[in-house]
Amino acid sequence: MTKQYILNLDSSKIELQFSKEEYKSLSTDEKKAITRAFMFSGARSAWVSRSTKNHFSAIRVAQNLGFTDGGKIGERLSYAQEIDRQVEKAEARIERLEKYADNAETRAKNLQSDINSMHGDIAFFTQPIIAGHAGSQRFARRREKMFDRYHKGFEEYRKSEYFRDRALTAEQTASMSKFTDRSYLSNRIEECNKNIRTYQRLIEKTQDDSRLETLIEKMEYEVDKLAFIHNKLEELGGVQYNKDNLKPGYLVKIRGSWDKVVKANVKTVEVKPDVVPYTLKYTYAEIQDMKIPEEWIEQKKETVNPFEIDDIVVRIEIGGKKMIKAFQVIKKTEKSVTIKEICIENDVPQKNNFKSWFQERRGVRQDREGRFVVNYEDCYLYKYENGSVPVINWWN
Repeated sequence: MTKQYILNLDSSKIELQFSKEEYKSLSTDEKKAITRAFMFSGARSAWVSRSTKNHFSAIRVAQNLGFTDGGKIGERLSYAQEIDRQVEKAEARIERLEKYADNAETRAKNLQSDINSMHGDIAFFTQPIIAGHAGSQRFARRREKMFDRYHKGFEEYRKSEYFRDRALTAEQTASMSKFTDRSYLSNRIEECNKNIRTYQRLIEKTQDDSRLETLIEKMEYEVDKLAFIHNKLEELGGVQYNKDNLKPGYLVKIRGSWDKVVKANVKTVEVKPDVVPYTLKYTYAEIQDMKIPEEWIEQKKETVNPFEIDDIVVRIEIGGKKMIKAFQVIKKTEKSVTIKEICIENDVPQKNNFKSWFQERRGVRQDREGRFVVNYEDCYLYKYENGSVPVINWWN
């Protein structure tokens, strides 16, 4: 019968099942390959992959050992069920690790009890050893064994501290405190959205049915995870600050420090700390508090970019009125435009008649006469309106 590897949806791991005799018959290199990609599970009586998402290496090891694809078993857990299982495992791990720590501490006390009982007995520690004297040498050996046990006691104390540190980590996992951190939740939401977009693109391109099924399952998992994290964020009241309720000059508390807002972007806020000469960007979820300084005055928002989509801007020959190039605005921001070159026929720009697919982003500024222009290489692009090019005083 052909040996098969299976994907357990319940644990999201690859499983290999073979007898102890089959494992012993493997070469040393094959055993090393298995232990690198798998670990033995007594509960499953099988070798389970160390990976839970990308199983490429585990499957390759299985195939090299002669295993073929045996399909899937079980049912994939929802993200909420995964979290519940993690909590259960962490709670069980806490109890087990605390027991290990207590046992190690007990062993340490027992190992050091002989030396501790001799505290105050100066003769015991200063007794000279007489070479060739049987009783003196027997005492020396006994004292050396006591010191050796005393030093081993320190090793047990270190083990106890190690187990308690692991128990503390398990307590943090069991408490799921990360789901009370807005910044963590916001980052996970961005991560899920990114993964969903990636899977959507791959699904549209793939033509392999088995690959398509896997991608759909992964995307459904990310959607389920996204919904769970959104619910946790809503329980905390959501992200309280955004571009609409923050303005330049406000003070925000981020990571325990109050900094002045320089700019509020769509997804991030730009602040200027007092201790550095540059600005820093943070997500809105990281803002802990906000206050408006008493001396704050709202700045009047000036029109930075008067250009609109489909406007035409042209490059004019220096000292004349001849158009050299013409461009059409296809996108705009507060300080820039994205333009594509269009054709010119009979000295008239042809709207939507693009010369190439290439587009470029250029900044908007004002020239010496106060007119808004598009900064293009070593010259300016002027707005083409009313069927004529603007009159420019080149020699001013």
